Amino acid sequence: MTDLVEEVLGKHAHASSKQPLVLRVTDSDFQREVLERMGRLEAKMDMLVGSAQPGRMRLAEDRISTLEKNDIRRSVYDRLVNAAITVAISAAIALHDHLGLK
Repeated sequence: MTDLVEEVLGKHAHASSKQPLVLRVTDSDFQREVLERMGRLEAKMDMLVGSAQPGRMRLAEDRISTLEKNDIRRSVYDRLVNAAITVAISAAIALHDHLGLK
């Protein structure tokens, strides 16, 4: 290994025993680790997105759309109640002399 480093740096005098600059290194442990991590990543993506069944993202989107519908419905009810209260108060103010309120 040190001969290769010396040859690359130009410190080795033997020109007849040149080795290629790029060496192919097969590291099965590294490949195995990368494949394991990719497998875990794929499993997590399937869990989030869902492959055959709805994933967590689809379930979250469904819950959000349900909450939005409920929020719209609630805001309509709130507006109707506020309008009724406003009409009642306005009527009481306008008719306070006729109703005997002081």
